[in-house]
Amino acid sequence: MTTDRCSMTTEQVIAAALAEDVGAGDVTTQFFVPEGEHARGRIFTKEPGVAAGTSVASDVFRAVDPSIEIKILKPDGAMLVKGDTLLEIAGPTRSLLTAERTALNFMQRLSGVATLTRRYVEAVAGTRAAILDTRKTTPLLRELEKQAVAAGGGMNHRRGLYDAVMVKDNHLLAESRPEALQQGINAARAAHPGIRIELEADTLDQFREFLKLTGVDWILLDNMPRAHLREAVALVRTLPPERRVKLEASGGVTIETVRPIAETGVDYVSIGALTHSARALDLSLELTRSPGAD
Repeated sequence: MTTDRCSMTTEQVIAAALAEDVGAGDVTTQFFVPEGEHARGRIFTKEPGVAAGTSVASDVFRAVDPSIEIKILKPDGAMLVKGDTLLEIAGPTRSLLTAERTALNFMQRLSGVATLTRRYVEAVAGTRAAILDTRKTTPLLRELEKQAVAAGGGMNHRRGLYDAVMVKDNHLLAESRPEALQQGINAARAAHPGIRIELEADTLDQFREFLKLTGVDWILLDNMPRAHLREAVALVRTLPPERRVKLEASGGVTIETVRPIAETGVDYVSIGALTHSARALDLSLELTRSPGAD
């Protein structure tokens, strides 16, 4: 996995997750599973969905025991039907059981994010709008959850506070004068050439004022009625090509409302629910004793 320097690596996340679950040792397997036992197993889905987190789960098993054999049958982004096997594993039974819950937690959570994202992507198919995630992620799991959004067909918004400018309503409480905003845009652009600069507009009047500024890349249309979204789209289309900003709609988007929002002509629809409200996909590990086990 590639990460920004500000993000935890997959290895660090896995190490922390295993430390949380295993602690000083797996006392159940220590006393109830003979040391020489070996097993084979599969992680399978009990419901349809989209696979995500298979490589993370593989890394969990390897972190517990490098001797475990792993075969990924359904890579991230693969469509799943009930009963599909995502992962096959083989190795010491103690090791498989120690890694089981942490591996499943990652896969279930991330597959749930990918599955929900795919529902939204399919709901806006045929429109120009792309589905975006947000920063409303599980602490320390942001990079993995954003990968799951991508596996579901969505696009990633900014990773954090460091890789894009996003001037929201609470920032504007401190300073909202147009000349001050323009100074801030110019200073940010000078300090960070190429960085994306986005402003949040709550009303059409505010949106019109933002269109007068230079150096703005995106404008977020927050909780606006669809009629206002359509008007904003029409206003942007009257501008010269070099002044046309990208439009992002956000605020209380549901699976029922996402298509009508997308049909207004906005470029993006951002949805916090992709990561803060995704239901874990129902996965399970099934083990069988290996022939010839000690």
